[in-house]
Amino acid sequence: LLLVDDDPLIGESLAFVLKESFSVDLVTTRDEVKRLLYGRAILPQLALVDLGLPPSPHSPNEGFALIPELLNFNPSIKILILSGQDTQENVRHALTLGAVDFIPKPCDMELLKARLKHQLMILDAERHKPQAEQKECGQIGNSVVMETLRNQIQQFANSPFSVLIEGESGSGKELVAQCLHTQSQRTKAPCLIVNCAAFTSELLEAQLFGHAKGAFTSAIAARSGFFEEATKGSLILDEIGEMPLQLQSKLLRVLENGEYYRLGETKVRQSQARIIASTNRDLRAEVINGQFRNDLYHRLSVLTIKVPPLSEREEDKLLLLQHFQKFYSEMGTLFSLDEEAKESWKAYNFPGNIARP
Repeated sequence: LLLVDDDPLIGESLAFVLKESFSVDLVTTRDEVKRLLYGRAILPQLALVDLGLPPSPHSPNEGFALIPELLNFNPSIKILILSGQDTQENVRHALTLGAVDFIPKPCDMELLKARLKHQLMILDAERHKPQAEQKECGQIGNSVVMETLRNQIQQFANSPFSVLIEGESGSGKELVAQCLHTQSQRTKAPCLIVNCAAFTSELLEAQLFGHAKGAFTSAIAARSGFFEEATKGSLILDEIGEMPLQLQSKLLRVLENGEYYRLGETKVRQSQARIIASTNRDLRAEVINGQFRNDLYHRLSVLTIKVPPLSEREEDKLLLLQHFQKFYSEMGTLFSLDEEAKESWKAYNFPGNIARP
């Protein structure tokens, strides 16, 4: 059990009581959490987190920021919030980010232990659930960074939370997004892809949410949008950094509670699709520059995957060459490389990364 609380009296009292049932690590800040987890071969199964942490103990922001960070370390961890900042908004926000329970301070210790043990039972049941056979999804490479990427995809595939995929253009973000779908329990449901840079703001809104008849000049009939058509499947939002600010607030509402409206309608509709977003931009810098909503960024990045550029995959470069030579072999032998050429090929940094055939 990872216990995160900056109040020494509360933290030490909780640790003393809970150590009868759990192996407890007590830390007081996000930085201490990271140092602890980076040095651990076995990650904690549970986390009990106070929202008000240094450097701003009267604000819940540090606690909110810690939730996705813990999930990035261990996607299966069960995070419970123990905080006196128990407004309805804070409870909803914590659960949206990935916490599984919110317990107001002060709390009954026996009830707290019961809720922690309940989450361990759920975790044990999830681990013993029959796993579907992992599907191959076309990723080529045996490098360490590619193995890490495959492990992340496998860990995140069945999570209900949104995933943000970051990486350079041509590095394979769309393929990673499709892998997340095909290796999940949603694989038989639709997987739809929307390029946010390919539409005007008005058309993108209509594509995502649908529209009623007469909602705009060319709307001669009602039409469902991608959120509706994805049903319980996956909706991949490619180039999410290009989404206009006025649409970002509407996407935020869907991520918070699944609600959206067709253009020209007042009827609330509900989406059950899982959102997978990808970008080649630095969204944190976009947030600072006022080009991307901070709250939307935090909801999209509950789980984050960074796709490595080809320049970091030196041992995969020849494998990719062989793959594309075989792919185009029906056109005849295009070329072959001698040893010197192979070394030059491996040394090249491939600024455009990999272009899919």
